[in-house]
Amino acid sequence: MAVFDPATLVYDANGLIPCIAQDAATGEVLMMAWMSRDAVVRTLETGRVTYWSRSRQAFWVKGESSGHVQELVELRLDCDRDCLLALVHQTGPACHTNRRVCFYTALRDGVEVELMAPE
Repeated sequence: MAVFDPATLVYDANGLIPCIAQDAATGEVLMMAWMSRDAVVRTLETGRVTYWSRSRQAFWVKGESSGHVQELVELRLDCDRDCLLALVHQTGPACHTNRRVCFYTALRDGVEVELMAPE
């Protein structure tokens, strides 16, 4: 076992890495957002999933204002170390549209189909 060093991750030109959030209990894919090196560190230190908001240029602790918290169960690295998978306990909807997941639109035979309404 090696001690984890966030500097060993592969970040894009903006210093960010994509992170997919998945429900640890159900396996449901909830959302994707970006993390900076410091967001990775904060997530591991606090157990609260922390992303980097590209629009606000600030840290975004999931659920800080909405109450829809993501509690970290485990953080996984992909084989190329350029994408993360956060297994989480999700409280409330994960999507800012108030849906359980961000992936609520399917493409079926060239048509967009909405799979779920807001909660």
